[in-house]
Amino acid sequence: MVPYKHEALTDFTKEENQMAFKEALKKVEGELGKEYPLRIAGEHVFTNEKIISFNPANKNEVIGFVSKTDRALAEKAIVSAAQTFESWRKVKAEVRADILFKAAAIVRRRKHEFSAYLVKEAGKPWIEADADTAEGIDFMEYYGRQILKLKDGAPVQSRQGEYNRYSYIPLGVGVVISPWNFAFAIMAGTTVAALVSGNTVLLKPASTTPVVAAKFVEVLEEAGLPKGVLHFIPGSGSEVGDYLVDHPQTRFISFTGSRDVGTRIYERAAKVNEGQIWLKRVIAEMGGKDTIVVDKEADLDLAAQSIVASAFGFAGQKCSACSRAVVVEDVYDQVLQKTIELTKNLHVGDPTHFQHTVGPVIDQAAFAKILNYIEIGKQEGRLNVGGIGDSEKGFFVQPTIFSDLEPEARIMQEEIFGPVVAFCKAKDFNEALMIANNTDYGLTGSVISTNREHIEKAREDFHVGNLYINRGCTGAVVGYQPFGGFNMSGTDSKAGGPDYLLLHMQAKTVSEAL
Repeated sequence: MVPYKHEALTDFTKEENQMAFKEALKKVEGELGKEYPLRIAGEHVFTNEKIISFNPANKNEVIGFVSKTDRALAEKAIVSAAQTFESWRKVKAEVRADILFKAAAIVRRRKHEFSAYLVKEAGKPWIEADADTAEGIDFMEYYGRQILKLKDGAPVQSRQGEYNRYSYIPLGVGVVISPWNFAFAIMAGTTVAALVSGNTVLLKPASTTPVVAAKFVEVLEEAGLPKGVLHFIPGSGSEVGDYLVDHPQTRFISFTGSRDVGTRIYERAAKVNEGQIWLKRVIAEMGGKDTIVVDKEADLDLAAQSIVASAFGFAGQKCSACSRAVVVEDVYDQVLQKTIELTKNLHVGDPTHFQHTVGPVIDQAAFAKILNYIEIGKQEGRLNVGGIGDSEKGFFVQPTIFSDLEPEARIMQEEIFGPVVAFCKAKDFNEALMIANNTDYGLTGSVISTNREHIEKAREDFHVGNLYINRGCTGAVVGYQPFGGFNMSGTDSKAGGPDYLLLHMQAKTVSEAL
């Protein structure tokens, strides 16, 4: 097996790449308004009730109509998944891996098309959409290679007169509940990790971005995934989500989303329901309140660039986004001013146009929540730039900076999930680290410093799952920076890392007396 280097990002400074992407956008625009079926027990199922997917940059534009699952259809999917698991679990790991490699090749050939769907359905600017698609390709390639490393188990000792084997076997029927913010990468990554480990999957994508998930399910079918292994069942969380989590035949839940929903799933999954003969496993990636710490001994231009890129990339709608900048007082005013100047140069607008580097937030509810936090911020600190929204055509919020926040301020503690960053002053590096750790979350963090002693202190004491030194706190690459956080950020699942597939399997020891 040839080692895999991560999928290259598209260089949009080249005119031919811009032209190719515009062609992909035209293709997608020609497919808007299509209907997409469920996939249950190998059949395409159209329902009367639909999930309507809208373009958040143009709320009157319908991306597609996706059939909606009810509990009766969910039950049918669960029964089929349980039956299919008995054959799928015995399919060779090499065969399962080959399906992932084939799917990755298909998406790679259609990369701009999938990215164009992300522009339209999720409101991602070109560069963000391209990175999302590339990450999905990376997940397929990486997990395909990982299962080939794990397929023979791990070595254990054998004594005279016995032979021992230690192997990994799949868990069973998995529920994958994927988010809208990485509507391709996380949806695809969590799905194929479960599949390639030998499990059958019930995929319930986010209701705001179901079309790109439907397109990916088509890819897996084309790649040769057998019928009944994957069931595509979008639906409401209260009607279908709870039913899947509670069902005695589902074995694990792989969830990416908010803290509130994640903790609720964790609690429900802990209950042993009638007919259930296992303790369910929960793989949860939840929220963040991520901090970039700027030391007085630091490249201040790098600090400002890192804050802006991490806070406002995809309008701050990343669990890894920088929503807090904690700056040592010696350089606080300089870093704040440099960040304000860079922020004023950002272009907000419809992301179908390349020059718009900040697109919309996902929907009306997100728009209202973010503007509410901006009003809170006005009471807690000083508004430096932004602070306004426009929902006339789409859901646009101007990149917003607040300064002079107290560490306990609400916008320093609560996840906003929008283009808002709060600046807080620290008297020295030790206090900056204390403020950075003063949150319920522990996902990503960044330290900008040239002081080696401080860097090493951060390595030991900055309590996050992904710590970055002298760069922004977003943009983990599959296989390079395994991703997952501490505390209320989730179960530290480390997606794109060497242990991730093991979360979807269980170990079995077989000892034979000779």
